[in-house]
This record gives sequence, structure tokens and C-alpha cells, in this order.
Amino acid sequence: MDLNGKNVLVAGTGISGIGSAALLEKNGALPIVYDGNEKTDPEAVRAKLSEKLGAQTGARIIVGAFPEALAEELSLAVLSPGVPTDADFVLYMKERQIPIWGEIELAYRFAKGSVLAITGTNGKTTTTSLVGQIMQEYRDSVYIVGNIGNPYTAAAPLMTEQTVSVAEISSFQLETIERFHPQVSAILNITPDHLNRHHTMENYIAAKEAVAKNQTKADYCILNYENAYTRAFGSRCPASVVYFSSARRLEDGLFYEGDEIWLAKDGAAKPLLNVHTDMNLVGLCNIENVMAAIGISMSAGVPMDNILATIKRFVAVEHRIEYVASKAGVVYYNDSKATNTDAAIQGIKAMDRPTVLIGGGYDKGSEYDDWIRAFDGKVRKLVLIGQTRDKIAQCAQRCGFPPKDIICADTFEEALAICTREAQPGDAVLLSPACASWGMFPNYEIRGKQFKDYVNQLKE
Repeated sequence: MDLNGKNVLVAGTGISGIGSAALLEKNGALPIVYDGNEKTDPEAVRAKLSEKLGAQTGARIIVGAFPEALAEELSLAVLSPGVPTDADFVLYMKERQIPIWGEIELAYRFAKGSVLAITGTNGKTTTTSLVGQIMQEYRDSVYIVGNIGNPYTAAAPLMTEQTVSVAEISSFQLETIERFHPQVSAILNITPDHLNRHHTMENYIAAKEAVAKNQTKADYCILNYENAYTRAFGSRCPASVVYFSSARRLEDGLFYEGDEIWLAKDGAAKPLLNVHTDMNLVGLCNIENVMAAIGISMSAGVPMDNILATIKRFVAVEHRIEYVASKAGVVYYNDSKATNTDAAIQGIKAMDRPTVLIGGGYDKGSEYDDWIRAFDGKVRKLVLIGQTRDKIAQCAQRCGFPPKDIICADTFEEALAICTREAQPGDAVLLSPACASWGMFPNYEIRGKQFKDYVNQLKE
């Protein structure tokens, strides 16, 4: 699509929206930046866009109610990931057959080189960061982009035909792809999440599977054999499938057995690394992430010796089962990125000592029974915060967790003080909320940073 001189609506004024508008303007399009929040300051948006462009922007900026007459002027609309595809103004544009892209699709149209795309309910950021580091140590031009916090649109103008883009892609971003075609894709796992956005599990699964929809057998898709949804997708995936398993020996693919990660081909297997002595990451979830990263990287042509050397140097991603400090005999872990129950289950599984657990936050419509059952005798005290605290407390009691060991706090600061009071030498304090941070914090990063700041100020 030739966008030169065309009016393009950009919905959203966060980093994705600003990145999209800047890329469009640099390439001759006429962006119209829209935010439905009437409290948004148009001049602040204009300043952010001008800063990104390095010059004054000519974009129109509209806030508040969507002016329906505007649709007649548009050749394309680009949605930021936070904008639902069933929002009223989006449906209005669809009725008028205006093409709807997301930031990922827009960036892909202007980007060059090859793409390694990673999605899944959990583990995306760790796996993307690890693959990114592997590729950066092997290739000269590598960009780590997408849901990881670096807009794909910002990196696209800098790419060459030799560039490798390592992209973390969320289900929100996959809803709006059209031609996006990674040479290697990965679906790490699929468990219930974001159902308030996708409405049904079927919709959520379809969004995740879309990462491979434009692939062919010349491409690769890395899938988790131990997840029922991804295993089933393997039989209809258009790409060549590489499985990994944390629970059984595979005839072909990567698997975890004993203390080793193995690579098998035609039934013959060889060990690659020891998960205790060769990895700085903890927990079964991270063993799966490492296997996925190996599968992605070897499918992208990186020699195995290079892959393993990088893995041995790689350290945990911030906010994901991140060791913070040991104070007065208590070990503190920041798992603020566990914004759903499956991620929080992995955090619990990684603990090897009695645990005081902080849970709760924004209600995304999740159920908490599986998470509570995964406590498996490890959790001594459950400290609950946020919108979901009563819902989780009731669920915990139904699942047999002792009511005397459930403590509700009104603020995050109060919850932290309770943990310090209740934790005994030899315990762990784990922030692994199983909920989004919204309502109490702008994002999980700030939640995790406040936890770390508090811990680091404790006396030894």
C-alpha cells in the first residue's frame, strides 16, 4: 500500500502510537493521532511526536469522542496494542472497509531483513531477551523489538537486508497482522489470559496461532509439546515444527531429562547443557524458555556452540523470578511480571523454601484455583492486595488454604511490612501477584521496582 500523501489514523498515544505516527510521517503519510481519553493533552502528544521526528510534526491530534466524519478521509487505521479491535470507533471504520493494521504490521511493511517472532502466555520476555542476546553475539545487525518495550516502528527505519529482528509479540498485536511473516516463530505456551479483551479462549488461542499464519514449510515454528494447545497446533501448523518438552524424551526436538537439556534427531539424543551448573536461571519455566531459545536460534542458523556459550552467560530478566537480596536470613524474589495465574504458578514452583507470598491486583476475569493448589505446602502466608484480594481469599479458603494464614492489606506498603514481620529466617518472600498491576500501579515494572526499593532498604 502506497501511503505517501494518505491520511492514516493512529489510535493510541503511548510508545506504540507515537512510534507508528513518526514512521508514517517520515515516509510521507499524513498521520492523524487519536486518543479517546478526553483528558489527553494534545500539545503533550505533539511534543512527544516532534521529539521522535527530530522536527516539528504536521500530524493532526484528536482527543475525546471519535468524529465519525473523519472516516471518510482515511486510507488506513493503525491501532496500538491497547486499543481493542471491537471498540466502537474501530467497528465503525471496519464497516466502511478502512484497512486496520497494528503497529507490528505497519513496522513489518517498512522493515528489512528476517524476523524471529516469539509469543505465548508466559515466558516471552525472558525467551526474547535470551534469543536477542544470542543473535547479537552472532550477527552484526540485530534489533530486539515489540512487546518487550522497544517499538518495532522505531527500529524499522534503521534495518538492512542483513538485519535480524527478534520480536516479542503479544496476542493484542497478533490480532491486527496481515502480511507479517517471521522466518522463525515460537508459541511457548497458551493458558487462559486476557479473556476480558478476547472474550473467549478460542479467540485467544486463534490470536496466538496467528504468529505462524503466513509461514511455509521453509520456515520454522517452535512449540511446547507439554502444552495441550500448542501440541495440537503442531499438526496443522504451516511451518516446519520443532517441539520442546520438559516432561518426556522426544524422538525429534529438545527435551529435559535428569539434569540435562538434550537435542534429539531421529531418536538419537545428545546432552547440551546441565540446568544447574550451566544456567543462571531458576525454575522449570526457565528450562522451557531456554529450550525454546535453543530451538529458535538453531533454526535461525546459529551454531550450537555459540548458542550454549551465550546461555551460560545470560542472567534473569528483571521482574521475572528475579533474586533481589537476602536480609536477616530471608531471601526476596521479585516476580512482578507474573500477571496471570500460570506465570505465578511457575514462580511458586521455583521456590525451594517456605514462602510468604504477595498476590492480588487488577481483576482480568481470571480464576485462581489452580494457582492456590500449586502452593503445595510451600506458602506459609498469603498476603493479598488490590481489587482481587477478597476473590482470591475466598478461593484460597475453598481450596483448603488456612484462613489464619491469609492476610489482606490496604496498600502495597502495608503488604511489604506484613511480609517483613511474618517471614522467618530460611523463608522466601515472593512478589508473584497472578494479577495485572493496574489500579495500584501504572505497570508491573513500577510495582517490581517499589518492591526492590523496599527490600534494599531493609537492614541486614
